[in-house]
Amino acid sequence: MTDQDSYKQQLREFYGSRTTYDHEEGTRHPLEAKILLEFVPLNSGQKILDVATGTGLVAIPAAEKVGSEGYVIGIDMTRGMLHQARLKIAAARLQNIELIEADAEDFNFSDSSFDVVFCCEAIVLFPDILATLQKWYRFLKTGGFVAFTCPPETAFMASLQQRIFARVLGVSLPHILQPLGTPEKCRNLLNQAGFRDIEIKIEPSGRYRPLRDSRLSRTIININFKGNPLLSKLSQEQLNQLQVEYSTEIEKLATAQGVWEDTTKFFVRARK
Repeated sequence: MTDQDSYKQQLREFYGSRTTYDHEEGTRHPLEAKILLEFVPLNSGQKILDVATGTGLVAIPAAEKVGSEGYVIGIDMTRGMLHQARLKIAAARLQNIELIEADAEDFNFSDSSFDVVFCCEAIVLFPDILATLQKWYRFLKTGGFVAFTCPPETAFMASLQQRIFARVLGVSLPHILQPLGTPEKCRNLLNQAGFRDIEIKIEPSGRYRPLRDSRLSRTIININFKGNPLLSKLSQEQLNQLQVEYSTEIEKLATAQGVWEDTTKFFVRARK
């Protein structure tokens, strides 16, 4: 199994185990899906692609908005999340939505198939984001929208993790949030992919996390550094050292309420 195969398998397992995703961290996930949907004008009869659809937080309300004349396809490689989405679709009695279990990176649709391509919370997970945006560009009709969310490169303790890794391993590894981590980086990648009329809305947010949540498992490390080949060579001793140093730094940030974590999101849209 290659490093990338291992990375994707860990993504499947990590997200597949999140059976309370819709309610984790309060209402954050449904709220972000709602904001993203409102960022794009949806009309009756449109065809929508929701990439990494998960539990259908974007796909299901999008299907309701485009109506019986429209159609929504949600694609995701996580069976557990798609199962949750199917239960919600059945409860809502929606007939205009289709879910596909597949790796969106490898899956193709015909050119100019969709009016909108959504990706809520997941674009940072793709190994090659520019190639992914170029593919979505092909899938869109002229004038169609792409819309996604991504965190700034300083969110979710990313900067702290990078510093710890550089100190322990003696090399700086690119964090998963770096490629789209600033509005300028978002614009640059979208421009390279051919998009125009780029708009970025920044929604500041944060939360206090319990100190006990500061562990760095192998899975979290692999996801946060996108299955970097160096990670497969990590010894248990290095892993332990990373954990000790990370926990030490986190403890310095702790307050009576917990550890403050920035969860700010960029809401990004652009047109073909």
